[in-house]
Amino acid sequence: MSVDAPSVRPFPFSQVSELVSRGGGRFDAEVNAEWTIGGRPNGGYLLAMLGRAAVAVSAHDHVIAASAHYLHSPVPGPVVIEADLLRAGRSASQVRARLGQDDKACVEALVTTSLLNSTDEPYWDEGLPPPSQVSYEDCARLVPTPPDGLRVAIMEQVEVRLEPESGGFKAGRPTGRGELRGWLALPGGEGFDPSSLLFAVDAFPPATFDIEYSGWVPTLELTVYVRALPSPGPVRVLQRAQLIDGQRVDESCYVWDGTGRLIAQGSQLAGIRLG
Repeated sequence: MSVDAPSVRPFPFSQVSELVSRGGGRFDAEVNAEWTIGGRPNGGYLLAMLGRAAVAVSAHDHVIAASAHYLHSPVPGPVVIEADLLRAGRSASQVRARLGQDDKACVEALVTTSLLNSTDEPYWDEGLPPPSQVSYEDCARLVPTPPDGLRVAIMEQVEVRLEPESGGFKAGRPTGRGELRGWLALPGGEGFDPSSLLFAVDAFPPATFDIEYSGWVPTLELTVYVRALPSPGPVRVLQRAQLIDGQRVDESCYVWDGTGRLIAQGSQLAGIRLG
């Protein structure tokens, strides 16, 4: 692993997740080749596209919850997204969204939309893990060069900065806690919105790297809650593995904005091979 800054062309998240409406809840999109891991797109990136489609067919402006199942990994190139409004409520609406490529279903999701704000204080938040206090400047940028030669192109787009205590796996010295902490920034300093927060909870390397290095850890299911509108700037991330069993791992992710407010949280089940 290296911490040198990459020198590739940046592709803003708003551009790589852009949708073109066909009408009737159908959209064209393009999976960007630079937002991939070994040539396969990141699961949170795909879910963000579905979130944008859900908002487009809903009367509400923000995604507050999404749950996706990954059926088949698309390749970079054109995809088609279909969004069906299941229920239009006054405070929340529900949408079913599907991403497909070459007539094959790739991702199926249920999305809830509503309105978020950034001003109300949480009523109670004692059930959350405490955010770290390590600053953005004290965390080194991670640009991976995996030993298996797999190109993680997406890490040359987004800026993942790991805290010093989370970086032991880069030197072959994982802590065994199964936990990665640090910061995440989008290319060009672009701010996060509720749809890009669907990506943020899946942006870090697998927390299992802090247990044992492995190859690709493909997401089987991903659930995200978006809790508030973020303040501008990078977000703080905690990625934590909870159980590895039967060649599967479940991970939880917490995302705070620069003010220390929790703005998104996620959980996922992924495949993994260790040992």
